[in-house]
Amino acid sequence: MATTTDRDTFTTVKKCIVLFGAGGAVVLGTVAVMAATGHATTPFMWIRGVIFLAIVPFLHRLATRAAGGSAKAFDRVRTLSTVMPIAIIGVDLVPGLCPAWYAVLQGLSALALVAVAVLTRTSALAAAFPKP
Repeated sequence: MATTTDRDTFTTVKKCIVLFGAGGAVVLGTVAVMAATGHATTPFMWIRGVIFLAIVPFLHRLATRAAGGSAKAFDRVRTLSTVMPIAIIGVDLVPGLCPAWYAVLQGLSALALVAVAVLTRTSALAAAFPKP
């Protein structure tokens, strides 16, 4: 990444990934509070919350490598940021799988990845990482 615009875009991408992680922490914290106060939680809610939070360092590392010029990392960030929000929302829409509050919190955190998907599809970044 040579241009200031590209560096600024990747700075924003990394901030969005951190925001996704913060949303995941809120989700997991809410599940913990619900469980501690005697409300119903499911293994699905716990496992999914932990997995999404665990993915954040991986995504951030990929974005950092992409900012350094790695086309492979850029392609992975681009793909994951497109697929994950669709999967998150799609699974949350399965009736009876999770409570509405959980689906809403997960959906809100997925918005940060939607921003990453949009940012990684700008013409400037597409030009910086031409397809072979």
